[in-house]
Amino acid sequence: MDNTSRVNEPVFCGTAYVKGCAAGILLASDLELSLWGGVEPQTSEVIDRHHPLSGKILSDTILAIPGGRGSCTGSVVILELLLNGKAPKAILFERREDILTLGVIVAEEIFGKTIPVVMLEPADFASILKLNGEFLHVADGHVSTQGFPNSTPPISIGQTTAEMDLNYIKLSDLDRTILNGDLGDAARVAMRIVLRFADLLGAMELMDVTQVHVDGCGYNGPGCLAFAENLRGRGGRVRIPTSLNSISVDKLLRQVQGPSDEFTLAAERLADTYMEIGARPTFTCAPYQLDSAPKFGEQVAWAESNAVVYANSVLGARTMKYPDFLDICIALTGRAPRGGPHVDINRKATVVVGVLNVRRVSNIDDSFYPLLGYHVGALAPSEIPVIIGIESLRPTNDDMKAFGAAFATVSSAPMFHVVGITPEATTLEAALTEDSDWRRVDVHLRDLLRPWEELNSASAGQSVDLISLGNPHFSFDEIRALNDLCRGRKKHKDVAMMVTCGRTVYAAAYNAGMVNELEQFGVRFITDTCWCMLGDPTIPRSQSATMTNSGKYAHYGPGLTGKSFYFGSIDRCVAAACEGISTKDRPRWLEEAMTKSGE
Repeated sequence: MDNTSRVNEPVFCGTAYVKGCAAGILLASDLELSLWGGVEPQTSEVIDRHHPLSGKILSDTILAIPGGRGSCTGSVVILELLLNGKAPKAILFERREDILTLGVIVAEEIFGKTIPVVMLEPADFASILKLNGEFLHVADGHVSTQGFPNSTPPISIGQTTAEMDLNYIKLSDLDRTILNGDLGDAARVAMRIVLRFADLLGAMELMDVTQVHVDGCGYNGPGCLAFAENLRGRGGRVRIPTSLNSISVDKLLRQVQGPSDEFTLAAERLADTYMEIGARPTFTCAPYQLDSAPKFGEQVAWAESNAVVYANSVLGARTMKYPDFLDICIALTGRAPRGGPHVDINRKATVVVGVLNVRRVSNIDDSFYPLLGYHVGALAPSEIPVIIGIESLRPTNDDMKAFGAAFATVSSAPMFHVVGITPEATTLEAALTEDSDWRRVDVHLRDLLRPWEELNSASAGQSVDLISLGNPHFSFDEIRALNDLCRGRKKHKDVAMMVTCGRTVYAAAYNAGMVNELEQFGVRFITDTCWCMLGDPTIPRSQSATMTNSGKYAHYGPGLTGKSFYFGSIDRCVAAACEGISTKDRPRWLEEAMTKSGE
């Protein structure tokens, strides 16, 4: 049946991830959307300036997108939208969507608020896209341009929690003990959320994990604080080692506080609540830099998109891309669904990305890896890729960090492989299953011109007033490289240069004397928080641009700060700090690639 005839069908039948009924105007896009960094939680405006829905308002619509992408904090944003009355009336997906659906599940379990969440078959989703702007009705897993006479209203505040079918999953004695409330009410409700997520995945059992990294400790509004305090009020206490991601203020150096005293107090209160539950105040978005980083094959439960991708890909540890809120629920129970990248078969690549003619160009610098990661993420928005052709460059762990962070910004996939570099891709065959269907995509270096231009949103010749480094958090080696580049040079008086890093990395750099030397140059160090959580007054609005070496921040920054951005290597960032201006000139390696291709 062709799409034209399907559009005329009155009812589309899908899978109801979350049941309920709703009606509203359809707002649809064929491009995935990260709600965190892509949607303002207090207004529901789409602020991802690279997305086709930029400027649209999600509240009171039926939102249709293929799936989410980017940050694990999308679950926090959907909760905030639900609690402040700005959420869509329903969400339609083309494929299973874990992060945004989990946010709705948490809202239903903890606060009694919900919206329908439905997955449609790809052909039906394509037909739905053609109805953009029309009035739609949703009832559980059914979608129609007509009403459903027997539909019931969605769950409202105060209604009992959703029924849960446990026949599909094998429960251990510990699981049943927790679910019965014998280990406390916080563990009980956390187990309900874990089991509903397992049902979403189709997992048949739960498993033990050795550690958790919690991403939901950054303050995004009153909903995330209410959630954490709810668990603490129920007697919540972590059962396994738990680290904390970046928060919204700098508790250690006190360099950065919130835009208001109210915000600062709320952000610190949220961090303190998680510490009272038993989590460690690590406050870094790069937990793989800690001594507690997991080993190859270790089963863990991490949130924070770049950390998940790095853990799976570079360390060879095993974790899903866990949504915020689910991370602490797993910490409270010690149990996680056995599925996704925890299982061998789900770690295999289905896309082979061949990077061609790398050896034909010289002067490849550190800007190459974010650009390639950003491009590969767009090529494989939901599939695990394996990259061939860059092994001769011998990328470092920091290069892989930069690649993975940019990749995770535009892809929902939990990992990647690089043949000859990452531990599960000793050969191309090792990264692929023997009988799987896979496709190949070739990338010429000239293809990276498009992401270069997309991430450089500043105008040619626009002045620079801020150099932002450390998204994800800078490593010790990156601080050392920066120190070498700044030595003997003078920073422009009108340019601020700031580095965010974790507490442990800051302490190591301080003890090595690099902090003092860089501060004399004019670098300002910020711990505990990260660039995607910073705004006024740290980043005042101005007509000048921000420059960064982070593909992730160059993507999210324009929407988060209202400023235009330059993207470039660390070397070019230091040059801009000294000169007060940057250019949109291509890197030498990209210029060389364009010249050799005749463009």
